[in-house]
Amino acid sequence: MSDHDHDHDDHAPIANGDEPPAAARVRALEALLIEKGVVAREDVRRGIDWLVSRSPADGARLVARAWVDPAFRERLLADGRAAALELGLDAGPAPVLVALENTGSVHHMVVCTLCSCYPRGLLGPPPAWYKSLPYRSRAVSDPRGVLAEFGLALDDGVELRVLDSTADVRYLVIPRRPPGTEDLGEDELAALVTRDAMIGVAQPAAPAAVGS
Repeated sequence: MSDHDHDHDDHAPIANGDEPPAAARVRALEALLIEKGVVAREDVRRGIDWLVSRSPADGARLVARAWVDPAFRERLLADGRAAALELGLDAGPAPVLVALENTGSVHHMVVCTLCSCYPRGLLGPPPAWYKSLPYRSRAVSDPRGVLAEFGLALDDGVELRVLDSTADVRYLVIPRRPPGTEDLGEDELAALVTRDAMIGVAQPAAPAAVGS
């Protein structure tokens, strides 16, 4: 879009894989808690193993079910954690999971401005760009510019809502169902749903684009 045709040298790109400065502090805190017996090293390891074993496929199952089952979609929008449990999915430790639906007039985009909170239990570990300072700051100050860098251009009439995750509240975006998918089954629909679409920086691919 014309309003984004400018020199981008004045800000860092979103694709920034630098480790957040907080990571060293987290490691130091972990070592201190283990030393004082507050937590056991084995418990920390089990928690890490659980987190890294998660994948976006679980979140995609929720989205696909919501696309084909209006009653389930309403339950997911009302209580994301309870809806996930219906499918046998663990949404993770955050007490509240809020699912929000993209429509033709409203688009949702998730960020954690403080660190990297998001529904890891359903999407797996967050990507490096989600944790980066450029994304965490510019998703709030220039969200349409960020989406443009991801290749997603919204019509001017679409309201863009930026959701700031916290330790207590995590967000899952239900993206719009692609056209031409009326005859696809639930598993086929789930294969179209990507992690980035559930964060709100991408749209699910139409069937013809899958594998291209």
